[in-house]
Amino acid sequence: MHPNTQFFKLLKLSGLKGYLLFFILFSTTVKIAHGQQPASYPRVTGYFSVLNPIGTLTQRSFHSNFGDVYNIGFPFGMNIIKSDRFGISFEVAPTIRTEKNISKVSTILFHPGAMFRFKHGFTFIGRMAFESNGRFGFTPVFNQVIKKGKDASLFVSVPFPVRFGNDLPASLSTGLQLGVSF
Repeated sequence: MHPNTQFFKLLKLSGLKGYLLFFILFSTTVKIAHGQQPASYPRVTGYFSVLNPIGTLTQRSFHSNFGDVYNIGFPFGMNIIKSDRFGISFEVAPTIRTEKNISKVSTILFHPGAMFRFKHGFTFIGRMAFESNGRFGFTPVFNQVIKKGKDASLFVSVPFPVRFGNDLPASLSTGLQLGVSF
C-alpha cells in the first residue's frame, strides 16, 4: 500500500471530524517547523471608523455636507497584511443621510482595495468603489496611524472618492475618517 493512501484515508473521516483532525495536525506541524513561533505574515486585522464627508465637487457645482443635508458613514473592514509594504483591504461602509429631520441609510459602499504601507504608520490605499445606489468609481485614501497601542491603534484617513454612473455627473468628494484598528 502506498504511504499517501493512508493519508487520504485519514482525510476521509466523517465530514467535519476529518477536516478538524487535518487542521490540528497541519497547524501542529507548522508550529514545530517554525520553532513554535507564529509567522508574522500574513496577518489579519480589522477596523471600525466614522467618516464625515466634507463636500462634493461636480462639473456643475459644489455641495457642502453641512447645509440642508447631512451624511455620515461608518466604514468597517478587514485587512490582510501580506508584508511590511503591502496588504489587501475589504471594506463595507453604510452611509446615513439626514434631510428635513428624516434619517435613513442612503447607500452601502463595497470598497475593496490594495494597501501600500510606508514608514511611520503611513498607508496609501487604492480602492474600487461599488455603491448600492448605482454609483461606482475609485477612492484614493491617505491613512496615518496617530496612536499605536498593543492591541489597537487609532488612525485618521482622508479619502478622495471619484464617482460615476446612475445618470449623474462625475463627482470628486473628500472627507475626514477617524477609526480604530485591532
